[in-house]
Amino acid sequence: MQRRKEWMLNSLGILFVLIFLFPVYWMIITAFKSQSEIFQSTPTFWPKDFQFTSFIDIFKDNVGQYFLNSFMIAGLATILVLVLAVPSAYGLARFKVKGKNPMILLFLVTQMLPATVILTPLFIVFNNLSLLNTYWGPVLTCATLGVPFSVLILRTFFLGIPKELEEAASIDGCGRFRTFIRVIVPISYPSIVVCAAISFFFSWGDLIFSMTFNRNQDLWPLTAGIYNAIGRYGIEWNDLMAFATVSVLPVIVIFVILQKQLVKGLVSGSIK
Repeated sequence: MQRRKEWMLNSLGILFVLIFLFPVYWMIITAFKSQSEIFQSTPTFWPKDFQFTSFIDIFKDNVGQYFLNSFMIAGLATILVLVLAVPSAYGLARFKVKGKNPMILLFLVTQMLPATVILTPLFIVFNNLSLLNTYWGPVLTCATLGVPFSVLILRTFFLGIPKELEEAASIDGCGRFRTFIRVIVPISYPSIVVCAAISFFFSWGDLIFSMTFNRNQDLWPLTAGIYNAIGRYGIEWNDLMAFATVSVLPVIVIFVILQKQLVKGLVSGSIK
């Protein structure tokens, strides 16, 4: 009976995975199809004749620059989020800070606000600081939204770390900062990886901030390039799907490489 239950749960899990992955599969195989095969009356689940002209076309169309821009924006935003969120979360978890509860509540409120609410105020601020048409506009905006989320996640984890570890490090001669760097950060590595991955994925998928703060298309990320391609290519779905495939590949690669750390960080965070 137990084995039958496990078999049914495993089968159900595999079914759900296939359902969620099917759009990704369809996107990839469409990129390798010809226009005539895409629009034929009977859909094909595997390309009859693999063609790579779609990928050749998009790489001729400045996709390399879009790719570099996405990496710059996502990478800088992720680094900024970690530099600010990790020590902030540790401070809120360990020290008696005046107004700590209202501050945490404010962090929660920021997660409920739609991105469009902050566009106009930030546009005015960035314009006054001459940050429009630079990488720093979308980078700072993505970091602004990513820091509160990461602080909330990491603070919960830091609260579960026994204070005896810090006391032992203090007895061994470590100061507060050295204890944080040598003891707390290594222990928290899985949760930090989770926050870094979520911040990177969020920044990688940014469209509205880059298009609002950067009118120079040479600074646009891949998502903006796809948006451009929709109007430019029209019904050339193989080119559009090739663009989408290239944009999603780094996310898949990062997730595959860091899957153990991501799962460990999510599980340890829930246990804490």
